[in-house]
Amino acid sequence: MSDAFTTRILNISTGTAEAVTDLTHACESFLQESAAGRDGLLNIFVPHATAGVAIIETGVGSDTDLLAALHTLLPADDRWQHRHGTPGHGRDHVLPALIPPHATLPVIDGHLELGTWQSICLVDTNIDNPRRQVRLTFLG
Repeated sequence: MSDAFTTRILNISTGTAEAVTDLTHACESFLQESAAGRDGLLNIFVPHATAGVAIIETGVGSDTDLLAALHTLLPADDRWQHRHGTPGHGRDHVLPALIPPHATLPVIDGHLELGTWQSICLVDTNIDNPRRQVRLTFLG
């Protein structure tokens, strides 16, 4: 495989509670090994029907605010047609329509081009599945 295209799978444990997990450091580590000072694109993809990738500020309550907003938009109750799993699990299957399971970001000179307060986060409201995979792919 050409070094212009490099991919890696991250195995993430999100636990038994809804979670916003910061992936920024893992993405930067991946780029240190694969981008080697080059320009290109980093794609982050979550191959799950109940999780997404968000670019948000973390550490000052925004991650908690995001989960609260999702509770307002997607309540965990019996309104959902998709009914297996814990009560309200159908909402988890709607989540990727609002928070997509992918993001593509510019890489300049081997480094992510994020804004000052931006972080790459895995958003997972599905408490039935505490183990997730995230595929990182550098193309450059």
